[in-house]
Amino acid sequence: MSYMKLALGSAAGLAMMAGAALAEPALMYDLGGKFDKSFNEAAYNGAKRWAEETGNSYREIEVTAEAQRVQFATRLAEGGFNPIVVLGFQNAATLEEVAPKYPDTTFALVDMVVDLPNVRSIVFTEHEGSYLVGMLAAMASESGTVGFIGGMDVPLIRHFACGYAQGAKAVNPDINVIANMTGTTPAAWNDPVKGGELTKAQISQGADVVYAAAGGTGVGVLQAAADADILSIGVDSNQNHLHPGKVLTSMLKRVDNAVFNAFNDGPEMETGVHVMGLADDGVGYALDDNNASLITDEMKAAVDEARAKIIAGDLTVTSYYDNDSCPALEF
Repeated sequence: MSYMKLALGSAAGLAMMAGAALAEPALMYDLGGKFDKSFNEAAYNGAKRWAEETGNSYREIEVTAEAQRVQFATRLAEGGFNPIVVLGFQNAATLEEVAPKYPDTTFALVDMVVDLPNVRSIVFTEHEGSYLVGMLAAMASESGTVGFIGGMDVPLIRHFACGYAQGAKAVNPDINVIANMTGTTPAAWNDPVKGGELTKAQISQGADVVYAAAGGTGVGVLQAAADADILSIGVDSNQNHLHPGKVLTSMLKRVDNAVFNAFNDGPEMETGVHVMGLADDGVGYALDDNNASLITDEMKAAVDEARAKIIAGDLTVTSYYDNDSCPALEF
């Protein structure tokens, strides 16, 4: 069934499908578009991989407006899909409303915690992965100024920025870290034009490496950086290929694995809070043929040493969530 058919199908039609769909999982994308080359697309890649490896099918639906969140999650539950993976912190409220009404349906929420018996809450240590790419940014910078461009100004994105600034300052305590957010509404996740404008503004302030944690907006950041012949850093998915030789690295957030694992575990999956971090490659940095010439052996060794120390507990990266503030960056 196509997304359009699912989105427009009547409740009666979905109910008729329930018997055939009981063992079929579903994926509900967040705002920003399925092919945002970042967060949503990482989830799509995980679902696609699951389908290819198992030979099974799944349903997917794209949220394009706030009012659709509860409506679409309800339709999937009514349709008998199980488990249902829902993307994005803003859907915490969605599941708090929908999940209790369908106790026999198992849900997985990516990026926020919902304390319900039939919900798996999947969160990531984004600050630790961002620390590593912050180190790389500082080592690659020639100007002593690096930038960060977030999407919607929310604690989650400040969490990214805080780790990035700490990593950069671990390499160069005097480095200047410029941080801007794209906006304060969900539209900030899909505004590549604004992303490009913010990048140009940061370049005018001396930034020669800019990290984007902004969903589809980040495509504009990476493009503007490439056009200006400076380096960028991608996020969530491996975005090195978008501008080979111009993307220093990407902070990988393995949303694909989160979706794959949820689908694979099925309706009987373990619920509760699941944290994905450096130790299980839930976060990390991307190194491939597209950026190999930008990452020296010394840079790689330094970052890999820091990664090992964080995993071992010998290096602590402060979380923005600890005190709703960041010791290395003022917002």
